[in-house]
Amino acid sequence: MSVRAKKKLGQHFLNDENIVNKIVSAILELEAKKMIEIGPGMGILSKDLYQKDFNFSAIEIDSESVEYLAKNYPNMNVISGDFLKLDAHKLFDEDTYIVGNFPYNISSQIFFKMLKHRDHVPGLVGMIQKEVAERIQEKAGTKTYGILSVLLQTFYDVEYLFTVNENAFTPPPKVKSAVIKLTRNNRKNLECDEALYFRLIKESFGQRRKMLRASLRQHIGNITDCKFLTERPEQLSVDDFIQLTLAVEKYQNK
Repeated sequence: MSVRAKKKLGQHFLNDENIVNKIVSAILELEAKKMIEIGPGMGILSKDLYQKDFNFSAIEIDSESVEYLAKNYPNMNVISGDFLKLDAHKLFDEDTYIVGNFPYNISSQIFFKMLKHRDHVPGLVGMIQKEVAERIQEKAGTKTYGILSVLLQTFYDVEYLFTVNENAFTPPPKVKSAVIKLTRNNRKNLECDEALYFRLIKESFGQRRKMLRASLRQHIGNITDCKFLTERPEQLSVDDFIQLTLAVEKYQNK
């Protein structure tokens, strides 16, 4: 029995054992006590992980894959469901690392859920679309630097591990892939209002060609002493966005 890749689920099954070994090696460096894999498919990564000395669970939305895993790896803990809809408080009841070959159509949503529960997610090793991986690791001042770049770099150190070519998958995707590693940094809390910080970043990049004084007009009113207002969002680092948020807070509290 094998599992048919389903386009609607964004499934592309990894078939290159050399790549598998490189990913597993990166995962084992995490020194995790608890780990969840998102989208195990036919268990190409899981088979090397579920018997290791940590609490391992695989989350799979595809019923055909769940059946395959139950038959071939009966001792593996497989959770049938949609990671994005599962109760995060149960998933992340203790420090939990996230790993997997993520469906590209939901990779950003996986990262946003991880950010929301970052105090219980100390790290991640995942394969995603190469373009997204490059965007996540970008620094301020580049055209591909964006919302995910800023938000993930606020709370995680980002490491681009390696590129994976299309022929490593069945069926091959139309784009190259990449494996990235995220490790929780030392920033426990923001100096500014977190909800406002997230909102300003999203609204700034929503109109990334405009200067911040135009895209954030509703928040900044007549602020004149903030040095960032004549810049565009891709020019601001994480620390710059924190300072911008503090300036907006100060204005709003007057």
